[in-house]
Amino acid sequence: MHGMWRPRVLGAWRFPSRGAVILAGNHSHNIDGPMLIGTSPRPIHFLVKKQAFVGPLDPFLRSIGQIEIDRESADRTAIGAALGVLERGGVLGIFPEGTRGAGDFAELRGGLAYFALRSGAPVLPVAVLGSARPGRVVRDLPPLRARIDVVFGEPFDAGDGSGRRTRSALDAATLRIQERLTAHLAEARRTTGR
Repeated sequence: MHGMWRPRVLGAWRFPSRGAVILAGNHSHNIDGPMLIGTSPRPIHFLVKKQAFVGPLDPFLRSIGQIEIDRESADRTAIGAALGVLERGGVLGIFPEGTRGAGDFAELRGGLAYFALRSGAPVLPVAVLGSARPGRVVRDLPPLRARIDVVFGEPFDAGDGSGRRTRSALDAATLRIQERLTAHLAEARRTTGR
């Protein structure tokens, strides 16, 4: 990542040095996951769609601890593997929007709230800015040596303190998470001028 682009990492001191944590990032470009893996102070285990696990990419993704997930169904194997990462005190990476898009946290899926409430791990917001550039002739990659900002926010608890894991508790946690992630993204944009 540092050889091809010029990532600027802000707020890395907010990243807990140990213990379970869920890294929640915006997702507007294919490079966002690798950029976070390459700039994170700790190893990250992302839930990655099963379609990415093909050819030589399959053994590579597995060797760096990425978790294959079938996004079309409730993938119990992937869910168990992700919870295992948190139980061992690791970092689970999730793009809560579920797929690439505007990267603005406008629509979140419930998976992040589920993992946060089930594990009790704090959520660490992160914004990747500058990876998606409208009007690029080659949309697959940002221009070489372009600056990409990675901005870590303050970790927070997604639950309401009740310990409940009901459907209504998950929905309420998703709304709290969305508010915090949206606020972090706005602050990251102000800080970086993007």
